[in-house]
Amino acid sequence: MIENMMSEGVIVPSEITIKLLETAMLENENDKFLIDGFPRNEENRAAFESITGIEPEFVLFFDCSEEEMERRLLTRNQGRIDDNIDTIRKRFKVFLESSLDVINYYNSKGKVKKIDAGKPAGEVFEAVKAVFAPIR
Repeated sequence: MIENMMSEGVIVPSEITIKLLETAMLENENDKFLIDGFPRNEENRAAFESITGIEPEFVLFFDCSEEEMERRLLTRNQGRIDDNIDTIRKRFKVFLESSLDVINYYNSKGKVKKIDAGKPAGEVFEAVKAVFAPIR
């Protein structure tokens, strides 16, 4: 079911994603987690915080143009079913319609760390390392 939803570029229901995340977090001895691509919408955010009682310390926002994102995803050659032009464009549309609200919410709380992801990969990596450096 999750694979089918990903191939269509739609968001997996919150309760499924949160249960998978919560299980993985509880089974891990670490108390710090980096969750990639979640929450995807305001409902995801509210449900995650309500169910787990966790609010993120910060949120990374990789700011990148649609054109650059398409180019990178189409050339990464990882064999993912959702790495095709139609699904990529759907995902970008979903981001603008749903996920940007999450970024705006956390930005209003001063929790967004914005990364210019349009730069070369090495520069993006250095910017990300700088965000995590004080956390060690």
